[in-house]
Amino acid sequence: MTDSGRAPSAAGAAVGRRIGIGLMYGLWRPRVLGAWRVPSAGPVILAVNHSHGIDGPMLMGTAPRPVHFLIKKEAFVGPLDPFLRGIGQLKVDRDTTDRKAITDALGVLTEGGVLGIFPEGTRGEGDFASLRAGLAYFAVRSGAPVVPVAVLGGKDRHSRLSSAVPALRSRVDVVFGDAFEAGDGSGRRTRKALDEATVRIQERLTAHLAEARRLTGR
Repeated sequence: MTDSGRAPSAAGAAVGRRIGIGLMYGLWRPRVLGAWRVPSAGPVILAVNHSHGIDGPMLMGTAPRPVHFLIKKEAFVGPLDPFLRGIGQLKVDRDTTDRKAITDALGVLTEGGVLGIFPEGTRGEGDFASLRAGLAYFAVRSGAPVVPVAVLGGKDRHSRLSSAVPALRSRVDVVFGDAFEAGDGSGRRTRKALDEATVRIQERLTAHLAEARRLTGR
């Protein structure tokens, strides 16, 4: 639930998708591969590598369905706070066990929506080398399939305004992988089961990133 007591807005996420389409295709040149791999209905988790400041908006504008992203609380400042909430995005405190964010995220999946997660936690090399356990928890708890997503390109040409943003009109490749189940089928949520799921997820995400780089030449 959100601070106002309402579930994250599916209609708001749909508006966010339209805004993302306009901005991302207007400012950059996205090339989308494998979007058909995202299930057309039902809950799904998009696990996205994170190396650019535009990775979240890029997915909002290129994914075939509206996405509710878990976004660090530091982004919810000033007018961005009501805007991000209005387009169905979820605020998370990364420094603690944010039970409200967990409830919001599980609510998205319970309602058959799409949850977007940066499993590395923060922007870095974008190579899935270090994963947090949150993705495994949501996947095992909800039973939702995970779709790996690689956002590649733009690191060689940065915007003049910020090194975290690709140069305007540069090509950015967004590659969706095959959906997979993170759990072992037993339904167990023990620490051991979550640790095993995290290893399983990391192997799949790393393999997808390597394949995406091969396909795109990035």
